[in-house]
Amino acid sequence: MLIRIVKMTFEPQHVATFQGHFEGWKAKIRASSGCRHLELWQDVDDQRVFFTYSHWDHPQDLENYRTSDVFAAVWPVVKPLFAAPAQAWSVHRMHQLP
Repeated sequence: MLIRIVKMTFEPQHVATFQGHFEGWKAKIRASSGCRHLELWQDVDDQRVFFTYSHWDHPQDLENYRTSDVFAAVWPVVKPLFAAPAQAWSVHRMHQLP
């Protein structure tokens, strides 16, 4: 399993716009082949900062999403709303405590 964390910082006036878009997109993203989990987090101290946290069966599933029609519809809408470039990490869980 691959875990993907993406940090996005938005211009203040675009925060609500992004949240509305995410509501419309989340089911389509989650329905992508190999996507097992999707969450949206918001920073406690900076309301402009959001993270997506997702689980993918295989790295190729994430790559397939990144070349999908869904991503092609999402990214061009989200990117102009950023105050800073997005940052992304792909990680493997090493330990999970019960």
